[in-house]
Amino acid sequence: MPAKPKTIAATTDVTQLVADAAAASSAQAQKLIEDSTAQAQKLIEDGTSQARIVLEKGMEQAQKTAADMTKAAEEAAAFSRGNVEAFTKAAQLYFTGVQDLSRQVVATMQGLSDHTLEGVKAMSSARSLKDVADLQASLARTAFEKSMADATKLQEAAMKVAEASFAPISARVSVAVEKMARPIAA
Repeated sequence: MPAKPKTIAATTDVTQLVADAAAASSAQAQKLIEDSTAQAQKLIEDGTSQARIVLEKGMEQAQKTAADMTKAAEEAAAFSRGNVEAFTKAAQLYFTGVQDLSRQVVATMQGLSDHTLEGVKAMSSARSLKDVADLQASLARTAFEKSMADATKLQEAAMKVAEASFAPISARVSVAVEKMARPIAA
């Protein structure tokens, strides 16, 4: 009979061992769950922290990009305003120059008309056909020389008007070339 108690004791020992093992496993499982939860929470917090950092960096970059775009738009507007001012100035110079040229043309035509009237008066008072022919040749030569001199003056004046009119546009082209030559990041 002593064997039976040993069996009961052995069964009790096994039960105790199983209970102890279950308790230990339960404790280990509980610790594992707590540790995993703590690690997960830390990862979430770290992730949130990292997400916040990424978000802040993204916001900073977006603000910088917006500021750069605003600056570029302002520069483009200023450049366009300069272009409009240059074309306006060129148009003013051109129209003023054309008015001056028109006055010079009218004065030249008036001078030629006066010269022709003087010639007609001189020919009407001529005494012979030879005098008329000489007067007519002299008048034609004088009119031709005066016309050539006046045409040269008008051509020079027209060139000055063209140069003066084109100067503001040429200056803007130079500014545009300088801007295009600069790096974009500058």
